[in-house]
Amino acid sequence: MDARDLNSLLHDVRDGRLTPEAATERLKSLPFEDLGFAKLDHHRSLRRGFGEVVYGAGKTDAQVVAIVERIVSRGQNVLVTRTRADVHAALTDRGIPSLFHNPGSCISVVTAPVEPLPGRVALVCAGTSDVPVAEEAALTAEFHGATVDRIYDVGVAGLHRLLDNTALIRKASVVVVVAGMEGALPSVVGGLVEAPVIAVPTSIGYGASFQGLAALLAMLNSCASGIAVVNIDNGFGAGYMACSMLRMALRRE
Repeated sequence: MDARDLNSLLHDVRDGRLTPEAATERLKSLPFEDLGFAKLDHHRSLRRGFGEVVYGAGKTDAQVVAIVERIVSRGQNVLVTRTRADVHAALTDRGIPSLFHNPGSCISVVTAPVEPLPGRVALVCAGTSDVPVAEEAALTAEFHGATVDRIYDVGVAGLHRLLDNTALIRKASVVVVVAGMEGALPSVVGGLVEAPVIAVPTSIGYGASFQGLAALLAMLNSCASGIAVVNIDNGFGAGYMACSMLRMALRRE
């Protein structure tokens, strides 16, 4: 339940369309609903602007399905990250109209229209091996209302590929840059654009990349100003941060 739903509920009680007892029944799970194995924060959007997102890794198929069912029962949209096609099949069997996104390993269930966010997000990805992380960021941003331009396979090993897309990248309000190996791409992009850059190191690379640590350290030490860095392979965090920036711009309008 978001602020709009809560306001509608209160108006229904005031106008006699809903009894106080029925309203109490709908609100009784505040501030969360305890499923035993998970405590669902149905009102996170009241505090954060965006609802709870389900991290699928480490949960059983049955647990993810139960969580999604409870969130959907409240009329809320839900995004599941780091999940599997088996979970999507299980949701389909339960009659939940979900969509499995691969690459990205995300499941989205959209039951209500999403309010569009202003501006655009440019999703810049270094190499094809980085695409799953980039897609997690892109899908997260789109789920929360952002318009995303995907610019993939433009790593610094062929810099002309990036420069050929400079005009499109400069149209963005926020730029998310995903790269593994030595992690140089965010620094290059940061020197070309006015918008804030969110850098995402990936675990892609040979031995001395240390599963993304080399890229993480390179991005943290970028000489380009205005670059924020999220954790290794954290496409979700980058997409969410980009939408938070766009949402703040919407609030100022």
